[in-house]
Amino acid sequence: MFSPAEFLKAAIPGGTTTIVTETMEPYPVSGVRGVMDFIASTQDQPVKIFLTAPAMGSISKRAVGISSAALNALLKHPAVIGLGESYWQGVLQTPEKFLPAFEKTLRFRKVIEGHAAGAGGRKLNAYAALGPTSCHEPITAEQALERLRLGFWVMIREGSIRRDLSAISDIRATGIDTRRMILVTDGISPKDLLEKGGMEYVVQRAVDCGFKPVEAVQMATLNVAQRFCLEHRLGGIAPGRDADMILIPDIQTIRAELVISNGQVIAEKGKVRKKPRTHLFLKESLNSVHLKRDMTAKDFDVSTRKSARYAHVRVMEMVTDLVTRESEATLCVKDGKVLPDPAGDILKVAAVDRTRYPGKTFTGFIKGFCMKHGAIASSAAWDTSDIVVVGANESDMALAVNRIHALQGGAVVCAKGKVQAELALPIFGLMSDLPLKTLNRKLAAIHRAAAALGIPFPDPLLTLVTLTGAAIPFLRICEEGLVHLKDGQKRDLILRLKA
Repeated sequence: MFSPAEFLKAAIPGGTTTIVTETMEPYPVSGVRGVMDFIASTQDQPVKIFLTAPAMGSISKRAVGISSAALNALLKHPAVIGLGESYWQGVLQTPEKFLPAFEKTLRFRKVIEGHAAGAGGRKLNAYAALGPTSCHEPITAEQALERLRLGFWVMIREGSIRRDLSAISDIRATGIDTRRMILVTDGISPKDLLEKGGMEYVVQRAVDCGFKPVEAVQMATLNVAQRFCLEHRLGGIAPGRDADMILIPDIQTIRAELVISNGQVIAEKGKVRKKPRTHLFLKESLNSVHLKRDMTAKDFDVSTRKSARYAHVRVMEMVTDLVTRESEATLCVKDGKVLPDPAGDILKVAAVDRTRYPGKTFTGFIKGFCMKHGAIASSAAWDTSDIVVVGANESDMALAVNRIHALQGGAVVCAKGKVQAELALPIFGLMSDLPLKTLNRKLAAIHRAAAALGIPFPDPLLTLVTLTGAAIPFLRICEEGLVHLKDGQKRDLILRLKA
């Protein structure tokens, strides 16, 4: 949620001198021009930032994949070092969407990032054979070992979405070489960045989990440089390489006392010495939420036969704060409208397209948000160009979406016809331009407002925006309908009616 400049202000003092990140978020809402604008915001900074082009896995058929021309333009950029993570389910289900992008990336002699959550055995072998050579999804030592044996670079997450380092550290008992293991955050929240730090925290955790200090440092430096074919510039201190160095108190203590990037001191004793550059984003990048008109409560109606009294419907049920399963429920029908049941924890969930077909909406039902009233919405819905909203009240759902439109991106909590908390995300509808501490305060207010509505999840916005994701099991939603990730096929919402 940070702009690059605000993120760097907090990351630089900890010792980060190079970053590898993705561009899959701005692409579906702003296309190649938006991605190029985002890339431009990361360049000419005190540290080096490299990026991957979006492979664009999505449950939305309109959003899935990237055109040959678009990928060609991005791969030509010197800061783009490969193709971003490609979800294994989508690759195996629709290879025609992904294999041309794989082939083009390899012709550019760049790498293909993988995402093999839940894959094993023959499925993992098949996925590996198609070209992806990394995976950041293992959650156990056994899964990490299987991927290492198949030639993957294994990325170990220790960030705000998942913390897998402790479990995977058991792999040390096998005596396996760690040179193809990499430490990553896979995303870090403002709160964690302020309170724990960035990659310096992850490296310290690796040391604390029993990895040798030199191994831990390699897993964040040399290994990364080799994986991304940047070893000629990065990953070690030697003639001809970029002069990036960090001075720490001792080999067991990963605390930067002096940070040198490109031969210049950029931070000292926790203070930034060379400020990051603030980028002026394009007008289009700051106006990416498009609706033809204000939404109304009726836009979230689920219509059916007027003679019906009951509808048996398919429901997205939260199993954890991220994972859903497919379940069913019988709901009342009034005047041809299927009603939610907040008392029974059956709420409405909707995805509203904000780019390709502005205002196109699909509304379904969800269980597990525990709201008796109100709504929560965000324009940062994963892998789509949608606004995603969950609510017990259609009027509050409309209010939340309309407020996001007015803000040109954001997260909003509403109740009883009033906005309870909001956070503007004006950059692509995904990122804030606020200072880090202000951003953190506003996020905390969103969390408090969500908790007041009864939402039980530790990070309610993360739970919300992953409902559209194409990589987390099992039932997901987009503007086109419900999709089951096991086969990638749409599912009917209404199963049967009863008079």
